Amino acid sequence: MGTILNIQNLTKTYQSGGSTLTVLDNISFALEAGSTMSIVGPSGSGKTTLLGLCAGLDRSSSGMVELNNIRLDNLTEDQRAQVRNEHVGFIFQNFQLLPTLTAIENVMVPLELRGERNIRSHAADLLDKVGLADRAHHYPSQLSGGEQQRVSLARAFSNSPKILFADEPTGNLDAETSEKVVKLIFDLNKEAGTTLVLVTHDLEMASKTQRIIRIKGGALISDELTSSGMLDKKNYAGG
Repeated sequence: MGTILNIQNLTKTYQSGGSTLTVLDNISFALEAGSTMSIVGPSGSGKTTLLGLCAGLDRSSSGMVELNNIRLDNLTEDQRAQVRNEHVGFIFQNFQLLPTLTAIENVMVPLELRGERNIRSHAADLLDKVGLADRAHHYPSQLSGGEQQRVSLARAFSNSPKILFADEPTGNLDAETSEKVVKLIFDLNKEAGTTLVLVTHDLEMASKTQRIIRIKGGALISDELTSSGMLDKKNYAGG
């Protein structure tokens, strides 16, 4: 499958009141296409910053980010936006749906940006997959938190992303709803063969991915395969 995400010596610093604050310190890892990985660590450890750099939402102070063989650190803002639109899906903790658009219109946005055709029927299919066919014409304010996150999940998969970045996707949901959303994320991801990068505090959710990297104080302190990853490796070796 090859490498979809290659991070080398990634550092992010901010100038703050005459001193330099290091948010991420010299982080390196590579991720195989089609695999699943979690980034875990305490609040303020740099997880979300790392996710933003990997996805091209922000630019690093030094180091390299290569996404689907495209080097992001040399690109302009517009070029990075183009890469995100073509290759990346996002799910955020606070859903980030457009309040003035219905569920189906929210899912159609990335498709419209790509200039695709038959977008309404494609969006309707995706809403059906996440169990919301009957809520297509509701606005976000008329949907529960779990329903809003399922709309954002349908939207994330609408451009058939190569890689999906999920930042605390169940952070605003109750336990039962979280479980359903997590199952959907993994099911849709598997069906589409997408690479999944998950930022989470929830170790139970993290253990469902094949690999966990831990960050503390901006540094990568461990990078290990989970039992799901081990299982995969074993099957892979056997195949």
